[in-house]
Amino acid sequence: MTAPQFEVGIVVAKRRLKGPWASHAWLPVAALPGIPGTAPWTRLTGGEDEETFYAGAHVVELHPAETSHYGDNLASAQPSLWVALREVGPETYEIATVTADPYEGEALAEGIGEIVEAVAMPPEMQAWLHAYYAAHHVERPFEKRKRDRADPEALARRARRDETR
Repeated sequence: MTAPQFEVGIVVAKRRLKGPWASHAWLPVAALPGIPGTAPWTRLTGGEDEETFYAGAHVVELHPAETSHYGDNLASAQPSLWVALREVGPETYEIATVTADPYEGEALAEGIGEIVEAVAMPPEMQAWLHAYYAAHHVERPFEKRKRDRADPEALARRARRDETR
């Protein structure tokens, strides 16, 4: 059985920086529902301080074990998708992954070498994710495990092998 999928188009921005170490920065800025009929890396808007590009499409997959994470995302003030861009050459990027799981997005942001940003989830995807959550989520009560009591005999000194002969 394949995981449910939703296709999104990703928009990235190239922003001019004022610092001495870099002249610009790339970052994801939006997700589009579905795939537009535009070629990847088509320039959408341009100005002196910022240019935007359609970076391409990516498939977001959902997994039944992560429904509580999706619920946390939907319950937040702004449901989001986390987009990771990977540099594949000088001034050349690819979409590494897109996820609706906020905890996976947080883990991606801790890595080195990828640009990770949360972008607003399109309303169409919010509705689809909510339907998936309602159909697959099973609330699991928290059960605190009790420790086994220590066996005092297990902690006693054992005789060395050569003393038992």
